[in-house]
Amino acid sequence: MAFFGNQFSDVVEWEEFRDDMIFWKWTNKEIKKGSRLIIRPGQDAIFLNNGKIEGIFEQEGEYDIVSEIVPFLSTLKGFRFGFNSGMRVEVLFVNTKEFTVKWGTKSPINIPAPQLPGGMPIRANGTFHFKVNDYVNLIDKVAGVKQSYLVEDVQLRITARLDQLLMKWITREGKDMFNLQSNAHEIGQGIQDDLNMEIMDDGMKVTGFQVMSFNYPKEIQDMINKSASHGMVGDVSKYQQISVADAMGKSTGSNTASDMAGMMMGMNIAKEMMDGQKESAGASKQPGGGSAASAGNTGKQQGPNFCPNCGEKVSGAKFCPNCGQKLVE
Repeated sequence: MAFFGNQFSDVVEWEEFRDDMIFWKWTNKEIKKGSRLIIRPGQDAIFLNNGKIEGIFEQEGEYDIVSEIVPFLSTLKGFRFGFNSGMRVEVLFVNTKEFTVKWGTKSPINIPAPQLPGGMPIRANGTFHFKVNDYVNLIDKVAGVKQSYLVEDVQLRITARLDQLLMKWITREGKDMFNLQSNAHEIGQGIQDDLNMEIMDDGMKVTGFQVMSFNYPKEIQDMINKSASHGMVGDVSKYQQISVADAMGKSTGSNTASDMAGMMMGMNIAKEMMDGQKESAGASKQPGGGSAASAGNTGKQQGPNFCPNCGEKVSGAKFCPNCGQKLVE
């Protein structure tokens, strides 16, 4: 018997389709002779009788239920519409698309790290994808007791498990705790496998799980950035030049003596280091690996500019004009 007596329905359809709704159940109505079924793109229609599947219809279109649907139902083939009575069934409309959901940790997760006794607080965010893949389990575990089911319901269930799974897979796959992004794919794959075990009994499957970024505390991120910048520079002299340029940029608009002194000091240090590099480069160009100075020993020997005995300026003379010290052997 029907719940609403002679209140029949001419059209069986998902009247208020929503992209964020996983399924919606057409129920508590009778189907009379002449009723039609409408299946829209991205929908499957499942006829239920006493909670059991009678038939699944996946092809979009409009159908006459008596002539085109009932003959394919498993146990209702012998059903005959009476003049004043209808057929009491439920129709479950399922959204067949793949859903994409954004996720993010609500609070930092303390990941064990050898370098930090208290652990490293990390946040993460990304996306995951899922879809319905088993109608039997979906009806047994979810649709049997619910009128509809939203993406939000699955999102809440999955995010409740994420903190634990992130800690598990970051610890297992994150060999470099300061560069977790390099292991993001392996971490995401491990979490996806675990989440599948979580929701497969409900007739759904996680088809993808991505970690878009890991976020460290500001102090640690600053340290990572500084280390990366050192690595990109490659050698100390270039780093010194970059530091001088930074100092010059910071001193723009400031006339303080300390800013100018710091800039000049940096420029002098950079010049000395660059001169040192030039001398080393010149030495390496001599035959046999000898220095320019040693190569010059094969020619005429030059005297000193100052006397080593009295300090008088001698300008390359062989004897000191002040004390008579011999300057060239």
